[in-house]
Formats: sequence, C-alpha cells, structure tokens
Amino acid sequence: MEKRTLAGVMQDLSGRGFTEQFKAVPEGLRAVRSGQTFAPGEVTIVENYRFEGESDPDDMSIVYAIETRSGVRGTLTDAFGAYADPRVGAFLRKVTRAA
Repeated sequence: MEKRTLAGVMQDLSGRGFTEQFKAVPEGLRAVRSGQTFAPGEVTIVENYRFEGESDPDDMSIVYAIETRSGVRGTLTDAFGAYADPRVGAFLRKVTRAA
C-alpha cells in the first residue's frame, strides 16, 4: 500500500477543484487569494486527512477540504496536538461536516 503524503493529497484536492487556501482569522475563515471571509455557518468540511510523522513532529498535520455556501472550494491545513492553531480549532468546532 502506497503511503499517502501531504503533498499528494494537496495535489489531488487541487485537481478536484479545492484550489483556494483558507486561513483562520478572528473574523472567521479567510480565503487567502480572494480575501473573502466566511462565518462557520457558510462552510462545510467535505473531507479531512491526518498525517502523523513517524520521526518528525513537524509532520503532524491535518488537511481539511472545505466548500463554502457560495461555491468557493479550498483547503485549510493545521498542525495537531501541541502545535495546533487554537483559532483553527475554535472555528472548526462550529462548522458542519458533510455527511
């Protein structure tokens, strides 16, 4: 079985239309390229992928594939554990996950 990599997942998601990059900000979730900001009720987590570094704690990350109500699709990447961004966690706790 081939090991899934962060770069491979990001490339696959981009190829499927998740081309925007999101960043958690105090106002919500900001699309980096367009500058649009979305509230938790405007986004859905479509997929997520967790990566656990075997030897490097910096490899411990999670990627969220996100779709907004207005159709913007992109990814949000965060660390998990002690290195997680508290703004990301606070925002995502309010977000709907796709069924």
